[in-house]
Amino acid sequence: MARISLKLDELIDGEALRREMTALTAGTAGDGSGQAARNGVLQLLKGRLADGRAIAERMLRDDGGGSACAARLSHLMDEIIRALYDFAVTHVYRVKNLSSAERMAVVAVGGYGRGTLAPGSDIDLLFLLPYKQTPWGEQTVEYMLYMLWDLGLKVGHATRNIDECLRLSRTDVTIRTSILEARFLWGEEKLYDELMLRFDHEVVRTTGPEYVQAKLAERDDRHAKAGESRYLVEPNVKDGKGGLRDLQTLFWIGKYFYRVRTGEELVDKGVFTEGEYREFQKAEDFLWAVRCHMHFLTGKAEERLHFDIQREIAERLGYTTHPGLSAVERFMKHYFLVAKDVGDLTRIFCAALEEEQAKHVPGFNRIFLTFSRRKRKLAGTSDFIVDNHRINIADDQVFERDPVNLLRLFWFADKHGLEFHPDALKLLTRSLGLVNKSLRRDEEANRLFLDILTSDRNAELNLRRMNEAGLLGRLIPDFGKIVAMMQFSMYHHYTVDEHLIRCIGVLAEIERGDGEKVHPLSHTLMPGLKKSREALYVAVLLHDIAKGRPEDHSEAGARIARRICPHMGLSPADTETVAWLVENHLVMSMTAQTRDLNDRKTIEDFAAIVQSVERLKLLLILTVCDIRGVGPGVWNGWKGQLLRTLYYETELLLTGGFSEVSRAQRTAAARERLAEALADWPDKARKRYVGQHYENYLLTVDLADQLRHAEFIREADASGNKLATMVKTHQFEAVTEITVLAQDHPRLLSVIAG
Repeated sequence: MARISLKLDELIDGEALRREMTALTAGTAGDGSGQAARNGVLQLLKGRLADGRAIAERMLRDDGGGSACAARLSHLMDEIIRALYDFAVTHVYRVKNLSSAERMAVVAVGGYGRGTLAPGSDIDLLFLLPYKQTPWGEQTVEYMLYMLWDLGLKVGHATRNIDECLRLSRTDVTIRTSILEARFLWGEEKLYDELMLRFDHEVVRTTGPEYVQAKLAERDDRHAKAGESRYLVEPNVKDGKGGLRDLQTLFWIGKYFYRVRTGEELVDKGVFTEGEYREFQKAEDFLWAVRCHMHFLTGKAEERLHFDIQREIAERLGYTTHPGLSAVERFMKHYFLVAKDVGDLTRIFCAALEEEQAKHVPGFNRIFLTFSRRKRKLAGTSDFIVDNHRINIADDQVFERDPVNLLRLFWFADKHGLEFHPDALKLLTRSLGLVNKSLRRDEEANRLFLDILTSDRNAELNLRRMNEAGLLGRLIPDFGKIVAMMQFSMYHHYTVDEHLIRCIGVLAEIERGDGEKVHPLSHTLMPGLKKSREALYVAVLLHDIAKGRPEDHSEAGARIARRICPHMGLSPADTETVAWLVENHLVMSMTAQTRDLNDRKTIEDFAAIVQSVERLKLLLILTVCDIRGVGPGVWNGWKGQLLRTLYYETELLLTGGFSEVSRAQRTAAARERLAEALADWPDKARKRYVGQHYENYLLTVDLADQLRHAEFIREADASGNKLATMVKTHQFEAVTEITVLAQDHPRLLSVIAG
């Protein structure tokens, strides 16, 4: 990655700032403690801060350097704080001869300590003392803090001596991390040097494993709060999975455990290759660019990349529209690929860390289970072993010796219910170049893949691991094109590849019989589709595989299915079934949600597309998986009811049970049932009421609801109400039904609905 010139001298001139601040005290013999001098200093600093930020934003738009922007903003704050400290001790709280206790080091900690800031970042400061606080020290700190707050900055601060810092860091991992990142700013540098020397010797040297455990647990908690998937389409750039904090956590652990001060030293330690460390730097630079643009654009510390700012961020970063993908979709695809790279780096890092820990610490933590090396052979193979309940490689030549082992790794893991050892995934990621046309056409490799896809154990988990390792996109190049692809719409919660994998999880859930209350019909139909089981799983995996192309993705997806299904080992009949399902995967949901299901032509048109009950069953289940796989809250009982109605009406037609004669007979029978249920009504009123309703009402509304409506209308007529309403909630369908009785007139529904 080319190094960008920071041009720090263009941001702020620290010496010139000091001279201007000093000039404010010319009329008071150098005394800057008065309100006029304070107001002058405040206005001067506000101007410098605003000008510096404007220059940093312009440079970011010119050179695109995210890390450079973060470093520039940090330098800007450094110079302001240094000038402010000098002014405070020289002109405000002037002491000719400072005692040994009246010394202080101003230290940047936390994110600011790394020398990087976003426009809205907190400014974390440690005022480091040699002994207890003195009146001079307290006044100086107070002056600086109030000035920084008046500048509109969010300041995290602590005033401690060295012994207090060390004592607190032993019991508080957050304080330990802040000192780990400490950077000297101004004042008494010897104090800072002493702190860092004693911190390394008295705290870091003996607590490496404990610190790593705490930071990884903290990372898991953060992911749970921000969203466990790194493929949420409104990601948290700072705290989300695959975001900046994940990279920072790796660096914290690296600095702490390996006792290094820079990222480059992790290459020397053998943790990363040079190429992987370049990926680290590129990911960090991109994420910083996105974060800084977000803060500049919104004028606040906005960390979530919301839909309403994604377009403008994409424009700021220079993305343009290509056929099939808008500029914002290309930007977000790049974002998710970077998030995936961060996941790869995390996996590689954890593998190296575990290997190092294995030499020293048994029983490390809940993630690594234990570092005591309990290895045993794995039945049926000499290429893989079981290492602490996880599948691992027997040697470093496993994949090069036989590339089919890339698939066998996941197949054996699924068969034996094993987690993956980081070493195995690290080697697999580094061996993706072995995936070629020969492997894609290999009969055994395709059989293994189909077994993994249709597994009754945890197909979703293994496919996700395969995708995150990069194998799924290499094995099916068309799938690789939709990896990390987002769809710019509030309807979709996940990227296309994550959506497809989640759909596989929903299908497996239906097959297991879990969640039957969500859509009972799907669970009822699934056991009868065993002959088409493989075709259904493949169709679910491929139904959106052609997203992001200029042509209709359903038609393009069907062509892809016809091309790759034979290589997977599917029969010609199953291949055609998959292609048909992919081509028509939107038809059932569109018909159910946008057409009048009481109109016979709607059912006839849909039946003409489906043509068989077998296809109808498969399409229903695919549709349920597709809707439920979009994201939480998208599926509801109302959509389920519409699909059930469309299914039953179409099934009747396809099986010959839906004819004019049968409809007339069913309508007559329905009128008779309603009349019998209203037997306590006067005969004249009953006949008049039963004769009012048209066929669709009698055939589609339950008898219990018909009786409820009858009483509602009767009461309204008796009261002489020309307008009446009735409300009922339906828990299963998750809807509220509002019944309105009114005289008919044009645009009645639009007036009611607003």
